[in-house]
Amino acid sequence: MHDVIVIGAGGGGGVVAKELSERGLDVLLLEGGARHLRPQDEWTRLDDDTANPILGRFGTRPADLERSPWGREYPQPGWVWQIAGVGGTTLHYFGNSPRPMPGAFAGYDGADRDAYDTAHLFPFSYDELRPYLEWVEATLPVHTQEMSRKDEMLFAGAERLGWHHQTTKDTLRAGYRPQENAILPASGTAGTTADASKIQYPDAQGCTFCGLCFQGCVEPRKAPRNLAARRSVDNSYIPMALTADRWKPGGRAVRLIAGAYVTQVLHRNVKGRATAYGVRYRTAKGATVDVEAKIVVMSGGAVETPRLWRNSHLPNPNDWVGRGMTDHALDWLTGVLPQETGNGVGPNSGSRADFPGYGSIQPVSVTPPLQAYGLAFSDGGTVGAYSTGSTVGNGGADSVGRLMGRELRSMQEQHPRLISLVTLVDDDVQATNRVARAKLLPPDEHGPVPRIEINGRKRTPRTVRNREFLVRRAVEWLRAAGATSVHRTNFAPLMLHVHSTMRMGTEAANSVVDGYGLARFADGIYVADNSALANAIGGPNPTLTTQAVATRTAERIFTEHFGGSPWVRSESPVCSIDPSVTEAVVAAGL
Repeated sequence: MHDVIVIGAGGGGGVVAKELSERGLDVLLLEGGARHLRPQDEWTRLDDDTANPILGRFGTRPADLERSPWGREYPQPGWVWQIAGVGGTTLHYFGNSPRPMPGAFAGYDGADRDAYDTAHLFPFSYDELRPYLEWVEATLPVHTQEMSRKDEMLFAGAERLGWHHQTTKDTLRAGYRPQENAILPASGTAGTTADASKIQYPDAQGCTFCGLCFQGCVEPRKAPRNLAARRSVDNSYIPMALTADRWKPGGRAVRLIAGAYVTQVLHRNVKGRATAYGVRYRTAKGATVDVEAKIVVMSGGAVETPRLWRNSHLPNPNDWVGRGMTDHALDWLTGVLPQETGNGVGPNSGSRADFPGYGSIQPVSVTPPLQAYGLAFSDGGTVGAYSTGSTVGNGGADSVGRLMGRELRSMQEQHPRLISLVTLVDDDVQATNRVARAKLLPPDEHGPVPRIEINGRKRTPRTVRNREFLVRRAVEWLRAAGATSVHRTNFAPLMLHVHSTMRMGTEAANSVVDGYGLARFADGIYVADNSALANAIGGPNPTLTTQAVATRTAERIFTEHFGGSPWVRSESPVCSIDPSVTEAVVAAGL
């Protein structure tokens, strides 16, 4: 019997496991995907190996790459880009860790308070969450991003437009700023040379400006795992969780089992309530194992968590399990400049602009294959060939739609002179956007597979307004930075940020968990991943918010079920790169 079983070792699950193990609880961490023990030896940096969304190493798939990816059904054009494995989708992320918009929380009384999804606010205030945001920022740690050429050009453009230069972590008004990134700053020889032999640890520390964030961070070479530059969960929280008995007095190391796909939350009826007592998982070799615990934490992500809830036949009296999916309704704008921009060099996203009540804009600097993907994933037809009938305009861009053939090749040949921006919309929670059970695909070895129902052409008027507003601002920003032409892709639903499918809320009628992530309709179950977010958090990247909310959930589990004392306001967090953690990681051979 364990104290806590955590399902999923991604952005939320890794946080809960580390925080509870640090305080001496017996935590079993189960991950359905792979555990990458030696990324520097196991991974190549080739796009097709790591960024191919179907057949690449980083996908929703088992550890054995000879086996097929796990199925998902899409009744409309679209794609959920998530990763199964220790670290979850943070294996892909750019490290962007901005705070959420205060207006997405209960009690907000700013002048723009009516500009948000006021029907689906977080059931606590932004001030209540701030200490948990600070805790995560110190643990990872989060730093203000160093400037690269493309960011300097964007800053100059923002100044020409007269935009406000934001200097606070809290977003209180529209403005531009460097990203707050979970990436260690470059020091030593890092960022000073392209000679691989000269940018190895310990001579090089922090970001080496390789430009391959999306392909998983293995820089600087030969560094201990907890000193990898980009602070994905597998480089930060997981090493701390696995060595908690070494660096924290009274700590207890997490037991991590990868390739353990949970197929059922075990529960029994206790006084008329479904009450969890453990889980059933399937090993990589097909064996079925049952394990028990006092508390079960579901952290499989915004698709897999509602799928597991349904497949476990847990109660869903208000029919909100899986509903309310938000995805930031992304769009992609690409500007061609007369001079080189440093595209594809350095951190993939080093600056941003935020517009409270509308959302955010950030640069995306990626390799040519990913650039081509961004230019081709359109819901608006192919430029020069046909239209899908989309009513979306060009937003001030010179062209809109999918680039193929001659047009795509021409754009790709200018890769060193491009700047691409992604718009992140503060989209509304809609019950019709959801994770359901597949209607066409048969069950796989884990049970009925998920069906992703989200239609980019049937968003709320506020979501459409926000998307078009941000597109126009992005076009203006690119032109002010020097772009001579701008192309708008008009993305189909490309869901890189997926949240709210097990949402917490102020009302039981349209939420699944309460403000601490505790399930409303079953006992002994908490949810601690993106699915628990109440809304689209105003538009910023969600990882920091999910990690802060997961920290708050872990603290609640500790105090409510194990007699512990709260720690976030009374202790100082141990940073994941603290010398004591590094010593423990090296000693453990991680």
